[in-house]
Amino acid sequence: MTAHAPDVSFVIAAYNAADTIRDAVESALVQEGVAVEVLVVDDRSSDDTREIVAAIADPRVRLIALEENRGPGGARNAGFEEARGRWIAVLDSDDTVRPGRLARLIGRAQVAEAQIVVDNLDVVTANGLMTRMFPEEELARHAFLTLPAFIESNILFRSQHNFGYMKPVFERRFLEEKHLRFDESLRIGEDYILLASALAQGGRCAVEPRAGYVYHIREGSISRVLKRHHVDAMIAADETFLREHTLEPEAASAQKRRSRSLREAQSFITLVDHLKQRSLLGALKIAFRDPTALRHLRMPVAARLRRIVAPLARITAAAPGAAFESSTSGKGPHTSKG
Repeated sequence: MTAHAPDVSFVIAAYNAADTIRDAVESALVQEGVAVEVLVVDDRSSDDTREIVAAIADPRVRLIALEENRGPGGARNAGFEEARGRWIAVLDSDDTVRPGRLARLIGRAQVAEAQIVVDNLDVVTANGLMTRMFPEEELARHAFLTLPAFIESNILFRSQHNFGYMKPVFERRFLEEKHLRFDESLRIGEDYILLASALAQGGRCAVEPRAGYVYHIREGSISRVLKRHHVDAMIAADETFLREHTLEPEAASAQKRRSRSLREAQSFITLVDHLKQRSLLGALKIAFRDPTALRHLRMPVAARLRRIVAPLARITAAAPGAAFESSTSGKGPHTSKG
């Protein structure tokens, strides 16, 4: 471990990450121009994650082995408590960062007098295809990420990618002064609430258009499969967020649209569950109560459900405001990877 406090503390929450954790840690260790420590918080893995981390012969790496599973938010909070760096960077155990990322982000934050900084991401699919998440010219138009823009981008069903995927780097002192931590009740969307809360409490968030974070999409990622209990928890977290923060009109308006999208997601997921169970009566109740749920069946899930929903399509064809389309053109709800 470095004799003095490092510039950056990487916090990596790891659960059964034996296949990817070494790459994540090594990408953090080779950062250029900054002193780092890497805190790997093992969240009661049942594979060899702990042994792999313990075998890394670098004094900058610290293994924090939790006695009970606390989920991604809880594991990261444990890392935050042990962090000594001036800045804290969250890194998922199946992702990597490029060597110059932290020096570039810290430099931008210092020039902008910001307490938070985010950057672009490269997305790597399971077959190795890499794409840039945001066009650099688009991000270059935003010197700062504001709360209204952040909430607006996190309205479900809008697009495949949003600012919720960004992995912010926080000034540790700011987090401590504002008593900011991850919501441990969330297993998905915990990143969103933390950054939204930081922005609501006056944090200035600088934007770096270039990509330094590499986001790997793997089969079974929780962020790719949104379930009803995830949405229920996100709605509850948003309600807590609104009780704790007074929003300016523009942010409040965006929040209303986000809340509406979450309720639509509830209806959509419930509808899909009924269709999977071949419960046409239950599906019809949802369809008449919230016709937007039918509209969202244009998403890829419709291809898998086409045979089941054929009778429902005929039944609802004449229902006012409930036009059913079985095409697969559209995007599903996405949140930040947990």
